[in-house]
Order: sequence, then structure tokens, then C-alpha cells
Amino acid sequence: MYEVRTKDGVRYYGYLQIDTPERIVLRTPGGAVIELARAAVASVTVAAGTLVGQDYYPADPNPTRLFFGPTGHALKKGEGYFGTYELFMPTIQFGVTDRFSIGGGTPLYIGGGDHPFWFTPKFQLYEGRKASVSVGALHFLHVGDGSFGIAYAAGTFGSRNDAVTVGAGWAYEVYGEDNTGTAMLMVGAERRVSRRIKFITENYFIGGDAVISGGGRFLGESLSADIGLFTPLGVGEAFAFPIVNFVWKF
Repeated sequence: MYEVRTKDGVRYYGYLQIDTPERIVLRTPGGAVIELARAAVASVTVAAGTLVGQDYYPADPNPTRLFFGPTGHALKKGEGYFGTYELFMPTIQFGVTDRFSIGGGTPLYIGGGDHPFWFTPKFQLYEGRKASVSVGALHFLHVGDGSFGIAYAAGTFGSRNDAVTVGAGWAYEVYGEDNTGTAMLMVGAERRVSRRIKFITENYFIGGDAVISGGGRFLGESLSADIGLFTPLGVGEAFAFPIVNFVWKF
């Protein structure tokens, strides 16, 4: 399966029948034949998505995260993304190698004092056809008089359309000479329900407390949008908070 992108930005997906200096002939999964002048074509690459029946599903442009937590997948060398989480937490991540990426961000706010920021190293230990495992950290600096973060390992099992992610982490705080921490577990899942929509759930368990979430990801070619709700359990009266994320892959 190939992706053919024209110079005016149109994308076609299918099987190459003819590729000469003069023309390209492409047969779509549905059987239609598309003929393009080679001079009008910007690129011809192996398609990153999957074929579902006779419909081509473009790849999720944000496969390395669920709503907030990491999956076992990694950015490839030279890939990157810019995202805004809950609208006021911009972050950026860049693939240094095919297994290692680094990034960071800072919240959008106006105020005095130190401005907190975070950085997010991630290293992939293993990548197979149906499983990927990564380790990394989310470390916050300039938070009051100290710092805190989460060191984690995450494994994703399944396809790029339907998968389960299990993560184990250590949430730590560092304030002067006082160091504290607690173990946490993350269980998440993703399921592609159509060409442009994926269902996502992401759930955390810390001691006797839990946070559960669910919602959808709307998929574009390079842009994705997450809309959902998360709610803490075991805190008395039940309430929910919205999830609103946008991520652009470059």
C-alpha cells in the first residue's frame, strides 16, 4: 500500500500499478484506478496506515500517547509533535533517534515567581509487530521549593488501531533533603471505531485512589483532537473534568 501526495496537497492511497517518469497509475482498495501526471506528484511513500476491508485507515498521528500517559510506541528519528493539553499546557517532543525522544513544556499563565516547566525523556526498549515497550519520565521543575515527577515503564500490546497499554510508575517528590514517592499503575486502551474516530480510555490507580477516563480521538492526517472526561474515585461526591487536547505531528 502506497501514499501518493500531489503538489497541491491531495493524498491518494492504493497499490502502484505503473510508476514511470511520465505518469503514476494507482489502484485503490475499492478497485478504482487513478492516473496522475508524474510532474504533479510531490512524493510516493509506503503508507503508514492499515487496510480495513476495502477502506484505508490513515495512521493515528499521535500514537505515542493516550490522553496524557505514554504508550510503548516511539517517535522515529526526525519526527516530532506539538500539542496543547487541556488548552493551557503546551508541549513539544522530538525524535532524536528511532528509539529515543526528548521534549518539554510549560503551562500558559501570567503571574509572578518561578515559572514551572517539565521535560519528558523517553526510550523504547523493544518494538515488535504486536508489542512495544518504553521507559521514560515526566519531570517537573520550579514547582514551589522543589520538583516532582513520574518515572515509568509502559507496554502497548495489539495493533496501531486496537491495543491495550499497561504502565507502572513511581511518583516522586523532591523538596530539599526530603524525598518521598509512591507506586502507581496505569491501564489504558484504544479502539478504532471508524476511519476518523478512535475510542480511548486511560485509568490510574495510586494506593487506594483511582482516576478513570474515557472519550474519543478525532484523527486527521497530521492533527488529532481528544475530547473526553476524567473523574477521580474515592473522594466523596462524584464529579468529572473535561479532557480537551490537540496534537500536531510534524
